[in-house]
Amino acid sequence: MSFKIAFIGAGSLVFARTLFTDIMSVPELKKAEISFTDINPDNLEKTRALCQRDLDANQIPVTIQATTDRREAFKDARYIINCVRIGGLEGFETDIEIPLKYGVDQCVGDTLCTGGIMYGQRVIAAMLDFCKDIREVAEPGAIMLNYSNPNAMATWACNKYGKVRTIGLCHGEIHGEMQIAEVLGLPREELDITCAGINHQTWYISVKHHGKELLDKILPGFEAHEKFREEEKVRIDILKRFGYYSTESNGHLSEYVAWYRKRPDEIKDWINLDNWINGETGGYLRVTREERNWFETDYPKILAEEPKKLDGSERGKEHCSYIIEALETGKKYRGHFNIMNEGCITNLPSESVVEVPCYVDGNGISIPKVGDLPLGCAAVCSQSIWVQKLAVEAAVHGDVNLLKQAALMDPLTGAVCNPPEVWQMIDEMLVAQEQWLPQYKEGIAQAKENLAKGNLIPTKEGYKGAVRLKEKTVEEVAAEHDKRKITA
Repeated sequence: MSFKIAFIGAGSLVFARTLFTDIMSVPELKKAEISFTDINPDNLEKTRALCQRDLDANQIPVTIQATTDRREAFKDARYIINCVRIGGLEGFETDIEIPLKYGVDQCVGDTLCTGGIMYGQRVIAAMLDFCKDIREVAEPGAIMLNYSNPNAMATWACNKYGKVRTIGLCHGEIHGEMQIAEVLGLPREELDITCAGINHQTWYISVKHHGKELLDKILPGFEAHEKFREEEKVRIDILKRFGYYSTESNGHLSEYVAWYRKRPDEIKDWINLDNWINGETGGYLRVTREERNWFETDYPKILAEEPKKLDGSERGKEHCSYIIEALETGKKYRGHFNIMNEGCITNLPSESVVEVPCYVDGNGISIPKVGDLPLGCAAVCSQSIWVQKLAVEAAVHGDVNLLKQAALMDPLTGAVCNPPEVWQMIDEMLVAQEQWLPQYKEGIAQAKENLAKGNLIPTKEGYKGAVRLKEKTVEEVAAEHDKRKITA
């Protein structure tokens, strides 16, 4: 079966290699042509070398093409898998640290809130360029499978303005399914779960076991679970008040709504510090920085590890390989994807991007009609959708006023900041992220003038947030990796 798959952002070693392992674990996909591209030639070569070694060790006669020329990578590709982080750690740091000065305390900052909105401005500008190249050099009708956050904003922009069919993929919904199965004490494969909403704010609206609805068992199950009742306090509180469990982690969910992170002295009441994903201030930034430092020093150790097995035994649960397998072989697959709504969820805006159950086979990707979300769940999603729409239009048109309105309408940002603070904060972020925001040339010039006038609103310079942990050393991270290998 000969066709081409291109990976953009292939320098993301762990994730790109995970997706590559999944794809090469499918017998019918082992003859696909593979291309990797990234703007960082060093990271690109490291990923290529590891993945090529895996292929060679498994006697799969595929040679990976690695190039910093993305048009060359995209040429004649049928599938483009996107996992870029525009701005890298440098941009990510400004997403977290600048809002923190204004009291906006984020755990992740990659989907909504001020950090997610600004991340969207960078990602959309780049992905629209990707789309232009895909239209011009890829196989006609090529599909982009997008893992980059903010997933809904990026997927929205690529479908509406990039004119490339783009499917947004995320694993949050998969993790929540496993949690629900655990609290119910039932095997996941015996449950029929329907999840619907928007990316990172999707709701488990039906959980059936042999045809019997079990929604009323979920809250008691989580409250009785010794681990989850400590780690998922925000999600359990939302479940109590809205009646449905939300897909995303405690830390993610806490920054998408106005209620849990607006008072610094109360944030600790809603989070648990056993794991960053439970809500630690800047938690994802910390672990990303730790992993980057560890990777740079421990790459030789990774290279010395046993190659991945590509016989299916190490295939994971990410949607990507299953979608390609289903489209190419006709094998049926059901998963929850991010797609343009167009009436699928009837009480959310038609133009928005929703995350819903989809079916894939040789005929393509089929999207059933979900109907109305429960009203409270729809209200939460609708608030976020308007922030997304403002942010998408701002990114596409370089419109600073829409960008500031998006930040002002964001639930947590609006709960913490007044309008003058939002306007100043966005000016500061535009200037700090200038190198990744080509569409804002005029707006950034004006932002510099605004900041140069003086009489600025005082901020909390050097403030580290309500619950921040110390960054681990390379040695500490390496020891954790070694421990996981021993216990695996």
